[in-house]
Amino acid sequence: MEAYLDYNSTTPVDARVFEAMKPFFFEQFGNASSFHQKGQATRHAIDQSRERLADFLDVEPGDIVFTSGGTEADNLALKGAMEERAPGRDHLVVSAIEHQAILHAAQYLSKKGVKVTVVPVDAQGIVRADELEKAITDRTALVSIMHANNEVGTIQPIGEIAALAHRHGAWFHTDAVQSFGKIPIDIEGMGIDLLSVSAHKIYGPKGIGALYVRKGVKLKAVTHGGHQEKNMRPGTENVAGIVGFGKAVELVAAEYAGDMKRVGVLRDKLENGFKSAVGNVQVNGDPQRRVANTLNMSFEGLDGETLLMNLDLKKIYVSTGSACTAGSVEPSHVLIAMGLPEKLARAAIRFSLGRFTTEEEIDFVLKEIPGIVERLRKASTENKHEIRSTKHETNSKLK
Repeated sequence: MEAYLDYNSTTPVDARVFEAMKPFFFEQFGNASSFHQKGQATRHAIDQSRERLADFLDVEPGDIVFTSGGTEADNLALKGAMEERAPGRDHLVVSAIEHQAILHAAQYLSKKGVKVTVVPVDAQGIVRADELEKAITDRTALVSIMHANNEVGTIQPIGEIAALAHRHGAWFHTDAVQSFGKIPIDIEGMGIDLLSVSAHKIYGPKGIGALYVRKGVKLKAVTHGGHQEKNMRPGTENVAGIVGFGKAVELVAAEYAGDMKRVGVLRDKLENGFKSAVGNVQVNGDPQRRVANTLNMSFEGLDGETLLMNLDLKKIYVSTGSACTAGSVEPSHVLIAMGLPEKLARAAIRFSLGRFTTEEEIDFVLKEIPGIVERLRKASTENKHEIRSTKHETNSKLK
């Protein structure tokens, strides 16, 4: 038995998506920029996928720019907007819990003369309205706040934030990679000007994403070459990836409400099971305003990396945070920004469920984890006692 509970890192490709992609590796391999029949067949497939994504977001197909994923979409949004900003608009606002794609792009821009303000969040991971109000000025060109956090699942009040940005004449971008296909996104109602999404979070292939760009919002291309994607993203299109993205969107549109209802029940079973069987655990993030598939929990007295490795030996696949920061020795910047003590931040594990998660997997995890946690806590306590004893003996000899 094994349990994959790391869907926020990536999802398996749905078999129906793979079947839709297969012809574009072999029979329909033409370059979409070619005028012959094979090229025009792939151009039609790209256009069809663009229409599917646009329909799901209730926008025009011409508003969609395909990218290599969420990271490129974020970079194009931030760098493109700040490069094309109006005179006197040299200010960018982001939150402290953004994905590294946003935070590192902001750091890059700051070295290019852009003034960057990082606004804090409260203990549940919600951007504080009073801090945002203080941060945005008439020099602000862009505000970028993620829709749902990738580590704790907290959902931001995007509509309110966008309205505040617009009152100051700024554009609003949201990284919706973790909310897309999980909760409704009303681009018009929320006032979103730019929005980043990715296929591999919704059972599509890796290496393909998209950026929604509202009409009237001007971006400067960050790569240069051909005329693909309205000159915004030059290069031969990843046709198979785009087709897979389109099929994944089609399936999500039909199934995500049922999927999220089902995984929400399983997530709650997992959470309640930990609380009753493990003890000394803390749920991180807003218990109400979070996507249904995500549970971030600190196991007090443990190191998350050690727990993760022990779970891996049992074929329980989870994460200590964002997959893009794996290998970092630093505690989660999201949890630290939320005010967690470093020990609790380092003791956190993220469980994220998805379309193929079964109740048997949840039962398996609830059966295995209590014993692992108890053993690791006992070993940690014994190790502390040994350290204290060694220190005491050393001090006695010195005396």
